[in-house]
Amino acid sequence: MRVFTASLATETNTFAPLYVDRSAFESAFYCPPGTHPDTPTLCSAPIVAARRRAASEGYDLVEGTATWAEPAGLVSRDGYESLRDEILGQLRAALPVDIVLLGLHGAMVAQGYDDCEGDLIARARALAGPDCVIGVELDMHCHLSAEMVQGADIIVAFKEFPHTDFLARAEDLLELCLRAARGEVKPVSAVFDCRGLAAFMTSREPGRSFVDRIKAMEGRDGILSISVAHGFQAADVADVGTKVLVIADGDRDKAAVLAKKLGLEILGWGQGASPKHYKPEEGIAAALALAEAGRPVILADRWDNPGGGVAGDSSVMVEALLRHPDIPAAIGALWDPIAVSLCRAAGVGAEIPLRFAGKAAPSSGRPIDAVVQVIGTATDLLIPFEQSWVSLGPAAAIRIGKLDIVLASTRAQTFSPPVFTDLGIDLAAQTLVVVKSSNHFHAAFAPIAASVLYLDSGGPYPPDASKIPYTKVKRPFSPLDPNPWL
Repeated sequence: MRVFTASLATETNTFAPLYVDRSAFESAFYCPPGTHPDTPTLCSAPIVAARRRAASEGYDLVEGTATWAEPAGLVSRDGYESLRDEILGQLRAALPVDIVLLGLHGAMVAQGYDDCEGDLIARARALAGPDCVIGVELDMHCHLSAEMVQGADIIVAFKEFPHTDFLARAEDLLELCLRAARGEVKPVSAVFDCRGLAAFMTSREPGRSFVDRIKAMEGRDGILSISVAHGFQAADVADVGTKVLVIADGDRDKAAVLAKKLGLEILGWGQGASPKHYKPEEGIAAALALAEAGRPVILADRWDNPGGGVAGDSSVMVEALLRHPDIPAAIGALWDPIAVSLCRAAGVGAEIPLRFAGKAAPSSGRPIDAVVQVIGTATDLLIPFEQSWVSLGPAAAIRIGKLDIVLASTRAQTFSPPVFTDLGIDLAAQTLVVVKSSNHFHAAFAPIAASVLYLDSGGPYPPDASKIPYTKVKRPFSPLDPNPWL
């Protein structure tokens, strides 16, 4: 048996003024064939899973390029096409193959391509032929298009939010592809379109119990796999929205019935699946009421989260914290490579006048001007995220009174406490800590937190889907219209 695997991924916020070309992929994560590390990135887990199992299964593995760009705005046509064609050329050279394993995201949009993944899968199918098993792993925050489902035999999306399971789901995908290639199962897919956005977290109920239950359904009564594509609301594409994908062993009707049942259950939660989101001053007040000695309250600045394709340099929460100079607090990481370079040049211990944050767009707020103390620097702030490592590039920590602030040169979410602790910030000494992340921080920060709260600091990510200026979405679509299923 011969297996080809590759990865091409990013998440596109079509409303973000941060444009992506090929160099954005090459500077973030770019591994030509055979150079992928032993640990996976978020979307390249199929490569690691296939490599780990190749020896025991005895198949011939051909690795293609793996690359990832941090979420941002539109990908250039040349950037997407050049990377797509690079991978397709590698597949062509590897033919014939029995299995194609692709690590994708599912929400990449390029100039001229609203569905990059559907395009890549269709071209891979044309090369590999109808008898090849094509398996795809997707981030749950994807646009699950008909082209993706038609072109692939098996699609498996992450189940956990925060994404703690990307390697486990890649292993599920590989197992199903091997079974299909051997003729042990005949995967058939059915999709239920929720006709709206119905995202949920698995760090809280009802999402936690729901995901535990669908995992228990897999492998029983002819059900091979269940995935919920939550969707990515910051994209003006036709396939935006929540969908449920069920893959059954030869019985499409059974898959369709279950997909609809699960989709209607999700819709029935309404807003109950989402946590309360506090405005800045409300969040600070709520945090003070929950604070414990030695255990900070974590406040997630969800809508200034680089993982949503925005800059991550909003000054709104910095200004709010500065209005409370008596509260020991920390915030990070804010994207500001110029401020980082100035701090690193001044050195630890220096007090300097500094303008930082609020620079990328009007929605980032106003720049902060202050005399700051440089309390820590790093040549490359490398932090863990599950099995992978993420670089925030050169970084610096600064202090204004009792407020500690982490500045980074590379846009990335605040996945774990080393964002702060590796720069000398003692989190146990803080009353509250603001992280620039949607929910991926949760697994690493929750064990040290007195409580976890979520903020609505006004953007720049569009938090209210009813106010997003969609032009391509398929109507009816909730919350723009009444949901036809309810």
